Amino acid sequence: MANPILVSSRRQTEVVNVASKKEGIVRWVLIGMALLFLLLFLVLPLVIVFYEALQDGIEMYLASIAEPDAQAAIALTLLTAAIAVPLNLVFGVAASWAIAKFEFRGKNILLTLIDLPFAVSPVISGLMFVLLFGMEGMFAPWLEAYNMKIVFAVPGIVLATIFVTFPFIARELIPLMQAQGTEEEEAARMLGANGWQIFFRVTLPNIKWGLLYGVILCNARAMGEFGAVSVVSGHIRGLTNTMPLHVEILYNEYNFAAAFSVASLLALLAIVTLVVKGVVEWRTARRGH
Repeated sequence: MANPILVSSRRQTEVVNVASKKEGIVRWVLIGMALLFLLLFLVLPLVIVFYEALQDGIEMYLASIAEPDAQAAIALTLLTAAIAVPLNLVFGVAASWAIAKFEFRGKNILLTLIDLPFAVSPVISGLMFVLLFGMEGMFAPWLEAYNMKIVFAVPGIVLATIFVTFPFIARELIPLMQAQGTEEEEAARMLGANGWQIFFRVTLPNIKWGLLYGVILCNARAMGEFGAVSVVSGHIRGLTNTMPLHVEILYNEYNFAAAFSVASLLALLAIVTLVVKGVVEWRTARRGH
């Protein structure tokens, strides 16, 4: 007569083996679906962009990038990012430090305002700036009196970019600072350190990788923003067109080679951003261990 304990143990082993095989099948199916999705919607479009950009030869590619309007669009994109990212860095660090380390009235309102660009369409945000600073806007008489132009000029593009990108750094730092708590800052304060010393010697070293991660995301969005910038730019070639807007104009004019050439630069910037992002994530995970 078979031992009931041995029979039960064998059955349990068989059940575990069957469950393990099913889990393995499900795991590989999910991995395959994810890889297929990435191949179709990420890798393949990138390959097409670079193929179309280089289809007419490297000379045509370089000529499309060296064209004056393209150079102006590249310069404006870099200028906009160079202004928007540092300003958002200052705001993001200050807001996250205040929210995570202090209690004050209006804290929830500040959190809601930080999330506002995520809830509002970029096109609507661009329209808001037109209603404020346009020819018929609220501040139009004051701007006209001082001969200042915001909409359909570089300042409007910078303002729209700042608006749509300012949550990225703050939203990256707030949960990080909240998780770290305030013990180290309080200890430094008890030892006689002032506010700036606490920030630069205690808080900043603890958040540097999260801060860099937020800056990378903010910079990527600043260079690739289309909706809000499209509304406030006026599409003036050589003056108010950023790289995404310049690509749209070239494509609408059926100048596909030039459009894909400029688009490939944006794709290269995106790839570099992903690489830097991956390095930062790896360093952050390594530091956590």
